Amino acid sequence: MNRERSRDLYDRALSVLAGGVNSSVRATQPYPAFAERGDGAHLIDADGNRYIDYVMGYGPLLLGHDLPESVRAAVQSHMSAGPMYGAPTEVEVELAEFVARHVPSVEMLRFVNSGTEATVSAVRLARGYTGRDKVVVMQGGYHGAQESTLVEGSPDAPRPSSPGIPQSFAAETIPVPFNDTETLESVFEAHEGEIAAVLTEPLLGNTASVLPVEGYHERLRELCDDHGALLVFDEVMTGFRVGGLQCAQGKFDVEPDLTTFAKIIGGGLPAGAVGGPAEIVESFTPAGDVFQSGTFSGHPMAMAAGLETLRYAAENDVYDHVNRLGEKLRSGITDIVDERAPGYTVLGTESMFKLVFTRGGSEGVGDSCRAGCRQEPDCARFERCPKTGADVANAETERWDRLFRPAMRDRGVLLTANQMESQFVSDAHTEEDVEETLEAYKAYFE
Repeated sequence: MNRERSRDLYDRALSVLAGGVNSSVRATQPYPAFAERGDGAHLIDADGNRYIDYVMGYGPLLLGHDLPESVRAAVQSHMSAGPMYGAPTEVEVELAEFVARHVPSVEMLRFVNSGTEATVSAVRLARGYTGRDKVVVMQGGYHGAQESTLVEGSPDAPRPSSPGIPQSFAAETIPVPFNDTETLESVFEAHEGEIAAVLTEPLLGNTASVLPVEGYHERLRELCDDHGALLVFDEVMTGFRVGGLQCAQGKFDVEPDLTTFAKIIGGGLPAGAVGGPAEIVESFTPAGDVFQSGTFSGHPMAMAAGLETLRYAAENDVYDHVNRLGEKLRSGITDIVDERAPGYTVLGTESMFKLVFTRGGSEGVGDSCRAGCRQEPDCARFERCPKTGADVANAETERWDRLFRPAMRDRGVLLTANQMESQFVSDAHTEEDVEETLEAYKAYFE
């Protein structure tokens, strides 16, 4: 494939953009493919190369690159009426009503502009509502570029994961392993009356889609109830993708106290939200005392795009389609690596998928996990399947990043930037796209 224009654009970008990009994950090696346009389930780069796209904007594009006429018309209507007002609009009320009608735990929302802003606001709300300062997060989880959650280490020795974050901030955050209730129990015992919230993704979407083990979320719910802390689900990635309109909390049948949304809720435009019971969410100003505000919050074009995207998904069997193709992809990849690279593990659920280059072992996959690891105890691979962020980080990330992803790109399949990021199926993907993708996987492992 010719990539000269992308190379030249990256050369220009390095002179005027930090690292040549506006989001770190886009800086793929040796240089990123610059997007020219989308076409259904495909992305065409600046050199005219065409890829089956499983990045899908890192999750927002549930319907693919070509938005249905109803979505386009709604966005264009609001644009022609005036881009924004600094005043409430009917469409933000309609989107809030739609979300509250379908997501089990949500009575009331506050719209913001991104996933990061949603989690920042949720953490502040939890602290303000409970009068406590400490927040528990999962090692390997990601909750946006915010000071309270860019923290790594152990419960006894948290530390900032980036320069620019004071150690005093990190001291209020307690990182624990995902899927480890014993550590969380000991943390609550050690910090009785100090923990405002447990913040977790329902599955580790930013760490290759690791699923919870049976009973994990139920135990989180019990611990938070017993100790007066809020359970916060970060559904920025899983919201309106996993579990359909009920989101992942509906799939796992656990109701959090607060939920953060973004990505699909904006239909491809910048939007986010914090949702939960009215008693808690009304702690935000002006109803309560916890300050939260934003010039672009509830932007009418983003609200319209989100509302019409969700309406279209509800009325056109979108979830049946994307989940079926996701299962076909995971099953097909599982068959390929079982035969040719049995040490590797397929993760994900519904329309999310990821192949992780795990190390060691060659046990076959149990029948229950043929469409991706489900953390089934009776599977022969259960003990070594990834269960935490560290498990994924300890996989062969360099091999995935430097060899596998570029090889798949050369075969016309665009995957996310590294082994940690999940990949996504859209409504625009077809059976033929999946077959072509599986042939590319097969060719790599020959």
